[in-house]
Amino acid sequence: MHQTVTKPIDSTRRWRVLAIVVAAQFMFGVDAFIVNVAIPTIAIDLHASPAQVESVIAIYLIAYATLVVTGGRLGDIYGTKNVFLAGVLGFTVTSLWCGLAQSGFELIIARLAQGATAALMVPQVLATLHLLFTDKTRSRAFAIYGVVLGLAGAAGFLLGGLLVTLDLAGTGWRSVFFVNVPCGLLIAAGAWRIMPSVPRRAGTKLDIKGSVVLFAGLLCLIGPLLFGHDVGWAPWLWAVMIGGGVILAGFPKLEHAIARGGGMPLIDLTLLVDAAFLRGLGAAFFFFVANLSFYLVMTLFMQRGLKIPPLAASLVFVPLALAFVVASRHSGARARHRGTKVLIEGCALQIAGLAALALVAGCSDAPTPIALALILLVFGYGQGMVMAPLSGAVLSTVRPAAAGSASGMYGTTAQIGNAAGVAAIGAVFFAVEALQSARAGFFISLALFVTLIMISAAFLTWMRRAAARS
Repeated sequence: MHQTVTKPIDSTRRWRVLAIVVAAQFMFGVDAFIVNVAIPTIAIDLHASPAQVESVIAIYLIAYATLVVTGGRLGDIYGTKNVFLAGVLGFTVTSLWCGLAQSGFELIIARLAQGATAALMVPQVLATLHLLFTDKTRSRAFAIYGVVLGLAGAAGFLLGGLLVTLDLAGTGWRSVFFVNVPCGLLIAAGAWRIMPSVPRRAGTKLDIKGSVVLFAGLLCLIGPLLFGHDVGWAPWLWAVMIGGGVILAGFPKLEHAIARGGGMPLIDLTLLVDAAFLRGLGAAFFFFVANLSFYLVMTLFMQRGLKIPPLAASLVFVPLALAFVVASRHSGARARHRGTKVLIEGCALQIAGLAALALVAGCSDAPTPIALALILLVFGYGQGMVMAPLSGAVLSTVRPAAAGSASGMYGTTAQIGNAAGVAAIGAVFFAVEALQSARAGFFISLALFVTLIMISAAFLTWMRRAAARS
């Protein structure tokens, strides 16, 4: 049984609704990148440790990843509009809290809350598009959504550099969070006025136990990677990580028990026997481990190692983001004709970009922002070739009845990969920087990125073989 709008919505109004929900998605996308640009300034101002710097990014992703499926279910239970409004207002309030934070620890807690509210807001965006655009305009609506999603990265980098440099009213880095407040209030006001009410979906239940166990397991597994350097990699950290692994290993058993008890588990358990889908999730995981962590390391290297100012550093990423958008537009059609070969070519292009980056950084003590930006064009295009069609490739063998659950698992895996990458590769960068230099940490990180992308490509090949046999 699917949600239906209580009364027909006219064509003009639904495009206004599209603008509102896509604006919320844009705000979320900008926030994911704007913090990367500001993070070196945040570290200095709040005297934040390397662990706290990584946690500001990672804890947000962990909260979002573990709660996003629950956020979608809440939309089914209480109505898409109601949960969207709660998410937008919550995101607005927690953004204000982030901007007012007086310590690294307080900012981490505020980011945890911000990630949780984003998990309420974001699932309602696609749900609304699915509900309102069921005719021939559907492809146009989703094309707009895709372009806005891609442009959010460029806007995040550019806006982050501008706000930190302009230091509006002496707010410095805090303005990268404050900017969400007026935007969030405008989006909430528009949604309240014109977004249609949707009745609850009968039979939908929450898996609170599953969400709590998944969050606890991920925190125990990833948390020690964040704080290991600060506590000298004490033996108890490894015990916590092992405990996290045990919790996550027991998660499928818990989900089976919930299903046997008549509940609705977070994941569709039939997906656990789909070899092609599971291998696709592996490819996505390793791809995303090398995603946000790359931007973190690149930002730290430029601002701390090369002493490039925040605005100039942010401008280095803008051509990359635009190349990503162009590649995303091209790769979807190409993937339909050539399958996963396009994704593997995108992986190869990313590796070529990283190799060129290492060569330029190795041959010059102070490569210019323009030189870095030109090289990152190659990496950005390759990343767009992979990311845009990746979800479709991973979900290609999934039964239509399980598509919603599989999409949720894919999104959760992507954000867990992002969080794990920020924690693990960030820890390596900071450790090597402390022992040698930011440049050395950068080169070690580049080698790790190449390795991760190669593993992702191997999983894609493995996935294609499984799909051919099914």
